[in-house]
Amino acid sequence: MKSNWNIKKFSYDIFIDIVGGVLIGLGIYNFAANAEFPLAGVSGLALILYRLFNIPIGWGTIALNIPIVIICFKTLGKEFFARSIRSLIISSLITDYVVTLLPVYSGDRMLAALCTGIFSGLGYALIFMNHSSTAGMDFVCVAIHSKHPHISLGKIVFSIDCAVVLLGGAIFKDVDATIYGLIISYFLTVVIDKITYGINSGKIALIVTDEGQKVANMIDEHVGRGSTILRGCGSYTGAEKDIVMCASNNKEMYAIREMARKADEKAFVIIMESNEVLGEGFREEIQ
Repeated sequence: MKSNWNIKKFSYDIFIDIVGGVLIGLGIYNFAANAEFPLAGVSGLALILYRLFNIPIGWGTIALNIPIVIICFKTLGKEFFARSIRSLIISSLITDYVVTLLPVYSGDRMLAALCTGIFSGLGYALIFMNHSSTAGMDFVCVAIHSKHPHISLGKIVFSIDCAVVLLGGAIFKDVDATIYGLIISYFLTVVIDKITYGINSGKIALIVTDEGQKVANMIDEHVGRGSTILRGCGSYTGAEKDIVMCASNNKEMYAIREMARKADEKAFVIIMESNEVLGEGFREEIQ
C-alpha cells in the first residue's frame, strides 16, 4: 500500500515539474529571449550566455547551478535538495528541447513582458507549492539568509534579482530592456505570491462578545463554519469577554458577520485578511 502511494506521489511530482517546466520555458524562451529582456536569477545569467555565445538556456542554467549546488548543499535539507535538483533538470531540458518547438512571440514588448511574468510566475508557483524549487538563486538566498538571519529574505532576493537584471542591461546597453526586466521581476513575484497564497486566501473574523457560545452556534448552524472561543478581558472595565475566532472564504464572511450581529447586537467584530487557510474544511497541505 505504501509502495503504491509512493509511486503515485512520485508520478504527481514529475507531472508538476513537467507542467511547471513548460510554463517557465515558455516565459523564458518564447517571450523573454526573443524580446531580449534581461531576467533575474540564474535563468537571467543563462539568458546572457545564450545571447552572447548561443549556449542553450537550459544547459546554461544547469552549468551555472553546479557551483551553487556545491556551495549551498550543506545549508539545505536532503529531501528539498533532491526535489529541487529534479525540478531543475526537468525544467531546463524542457526549455531546450520542448518549448523550442513552439512559435516564438515577436509582437509588442510590453505584452511579451507581461506574458513572461505570467507564464514564468505560474510555473515557479506550481513548483514552489509542491515543496520544491529550481535551485539557482533560491539556494543562494536561503544560504545567505541562514548565515545572516538579521537580513530579511525579501531584501536578499530583491537585491540579487536587481543586480542580475542590471548586469544584463549593462552588457547589452539597452535601457528599455532593463526597465522591462525590472518590471518582469516585480510582476513575476506578484504572480508567484498570488498563486501560492491567493488561491487559499480568505478572511478571519474576531468577534468580541458576551455571548460567545451563542455566536459560535449561530455561525455553525447558518454558515457551516466551526469557531474557536478564546477568553479575553476588557482593558477598561476588567469584564471577562469571549472572543470568537472564525476563518472562512471571502463569500462566507458577510453571513458570519450577520450571524454575529443577530446573536449579539453589541458584539465587536473585527474582519481581517488571511493569506492562506489550511486544515479541516479548507485545503489540506500536501506533504
